[in-house]
Amino acid sequence: MKRIPGFYSILLVPMMLYGVAAGQDRPPAPPANDAEQRIRVLEERLRFLEASLAKNIDDQNWFSRLADIAIVDKVRYTGPPPRVIRNPTGQGAGNPVIIQAYTFIPKQYAASKIPLMVLVHGGVHGNFETSYMHVVRELLQQGYAVIAPEYRGSSGYGRGFWELIDYGGLEIEDVFAGKQWMLETYANIDPQRVGIMGWSHGGLISLMNVFDHPQDYKVVYAGVPVSDLVARMGYKSQSYRDLYSAPYHIGKTAEENVNEYKRRSPAWNAEKLQTPLLVHTNSNDEDVNVLEVEHLIKALKAAGKQFQYKIYDKAPGGHAFNRIDTKLARDSRAEIYRFLAPYLNPPNPVK
Repeated sequence: MKRIPGFYSILLVPMMLYGVAAGQDRPPAPPANDAEQRIRVLEERLRFLEASLAKNIDDQNWFSRLADIAIVDKVRYTGPPPRVIRNPTGQGAGNPVIIQAYTFIPKQYAASKIPLMVLVHGGVHGNFETSYMHVVRELLQQGYAVIAPEYRGSSGYGRGFWELIDYGGLEIEDVFAGKQWMLETYANIDPQRVGIMGWSHGGLISLMNVFDHPQDYKVVYAGVPVSDLVARMGYKSQSYRDLYSAPYHIGKTAEENVNEYKRRSPAWNAEKLQTPLLVHTNSNDEDVNVLEVEHLIKALKAAGKQFQYKIYDKAPGGHAFNRIDTKLARDSRAEIYRFLAPYLNPPNPVK
């Protein structure tokens, strides 16, 4: 989570004390004599409100910094109902989940028939933050329309939405629904020229989208993708594993239900690939250990799949090596764009 400047944090404290939750779901009030519990609840409220404020500030950056080349909007559509419904007989139980998404239309090509790129953010409870700004600008300059869904579990939208997380599950359909929404809304987007790309957790979602919807995407890029949740649970900390086994999420550990973790892992679904694919990974990745992506690569080869991949050797930047602003990162992104172009035919492809 990005830190809010001290000025905003100071403003938030009195807001929390007076119970201003800015639309966040409020936890139950603790017993009056339980000071420790009261502090915990206040800290939790502050954490969600802080994330909401950070998201609102970030939103303004998207509109202001891309106004010169893009028509920027933030829209809402629906994905599937929650996987976990605490009160199935309650009012509104089973309603579709409302998903927000950023949309970008290149001004220069707004009247032309253009391709669509579905850009999927990463992170467990991450969101589409402005660290993707240069990637979006580069895509717009090539003539791509872009949608970036804030699928269930993304941060900045309150505790209730945060707890809808379904890592490797229904979030895949949230992203697919965003792709469908763009095609229904913009007549100038060519439905035969749709690609999907993402890094890390976004790489996992991109892969699982083309596995589950092979006829809907022409090409896919997966950067440092989370590929094997079973292996991941083995080398991550207990606090990380707790995110997945929480009652509102998978609800069980990998030990208790290994097949469920395999079902959500690209490496264990490699035989489904039918879409042109480029994979990048980095040997010194401090988040997605290269062993996960190596498993994916070996599984794709064993299944006889045709795809391209590159394992960078200790590229500076680790997990973010080709999303930063170094020459190596720009060159790597240019390699991505050149891979995508023959399948999507953007009006101004990278040379």
